[in-house]
Amino acid sequence: MLEPRNIHDLKSLQGKLAYLRRFISNLAGRCQPFSRLMKKEVPFEWDEACDKAFKSIKYYLMKPPVLVAPVHGRPLILYVVAQERSVGILLAQKNDEGKENALYYLSRTMTPNELKYSPIEKLCLALIFAIQKLKHYFQSHSIHLVSKANPLKYVMTKPVLSDRLARWYLQLQQFEITYVPQRP
Repeated sequence: MLEPRNIHDLKSLQGKLAYLRRFISNLAGRCQPFSRLMKKEVPFEWDEACDKAFKSIKYYLMKPPVLVAPVHGRPLILYVVAQERSVGILLAQKNDEGKENALYYLSRTMTPNELKYSPIEKLCLALIFAIQKLKHYFQSHSIHLVSKANPLKYVMTKPVLSDRLARWYLQLQQFEITYVPQRP
């Protein structure tokens, strides 16, 4: 995999990575330095941050994790992380030996409006994103949600819901999701 030399090469790289996104942990966060180069008015200048991000992705792809198929009847574990500009999700399940195996990775960058959300709302956003993308897993398994804070409690116990929170509340009600605090 060669380092992009122009905007065409960068778009080509991002297309290839989009095809592999399911297998790459926190792809949106890893590709964040490339986003400014994609803007029309910005000249293509490959800097140290872009080089570091490219090398990080390249190294990750040399030793990718093995994803497994889910086993019916066992609960799934959903790890949700909200970073400054992106959200990341890992769907996992314990095997017969009690070791967790990755099933699916998801990530995406936030829109300018979503960047204004509070940290707990960003976690809710990540959870809703996971529900929308992994609905077929959620419908056939119970889910153990692991995160720093409890987005379920935030949405479910809020006395007055905004339009956005009300929509999220309706989406969350459909599934069997249990919060498990993240271990330090």
